[in-house]
Amino acid sequence: MAETTDKRDIGSIAREVFHELVVLDTAVYQAIEATPTPLIDVPLRRLSNSANHAKLYMGIAALLFAVGGKKGRRAAVTGMAAVGLNSFVVNVPMKFAGHRPRPERGVVRFEEARHVRMPTSTSFPSGHSASGFAFAAGVAEALPVLGVPLRGLATVVAYSRVHSGVHYPGDVIVGSLVGMAVGEGTALGSRAVRSRLPGRRPDAEA
Repeated sequence: MAETTDKRDIGSIAREVFHELVVLDTAVYQAIEATPTPLIDVPLRRLSNSANHAKLYMGIAALLFAVGGKKGRRAAVTGMAAVGLNSFVVNVPMKFAGHRPRPERGVVRFEEARHVRMPTSTSFPSGHSASGFAFAAGVAEALPVLGVPLRGLATVVAYSRVHSGVHYPGDVIVGSLVGMAVGEGTALGSRAVRSRLPGRRPDAEA
């Protein structure tokens, strides 16, 4: 009997903690929405839109492929492979299981400057955030020097999704963590494949 009671108590506590996190997440979103930021509204809206359908990362990958030499081509391919795998993971099982509605808009005073078109998919997790961090990890496998600036870009894109009113902060945090994991996994897979190529040492530089 005691064991059953303990399990029930743990379940109840877990539900209460989850409820409090959702309330906190909503409060942070509302605070961001209610804060006037006219100087950054338009740039963040444009950046957010540029990342639709991974167009921003496709453009960077195309540039790396064209002018980056052998490592640039490897970085472009690995980065876009990470984005493709990430898109499947986020948009198929995770979005389907999440079922979280998009945020309710209404407090912000500069709607036309700040808001992007509301997506029709569910809110959790943020695919834009996940794609950015997946791409950064994939590219950094071949070009580590780009790891920090690309992760910085991914961070700004992730925030722009909250600022533009289409995600809660929790959506972008989880999306970013998922993207990191998928990107690192893709990078490890790339290294494993290259290490098995004929006449190639596992620690050889490309």
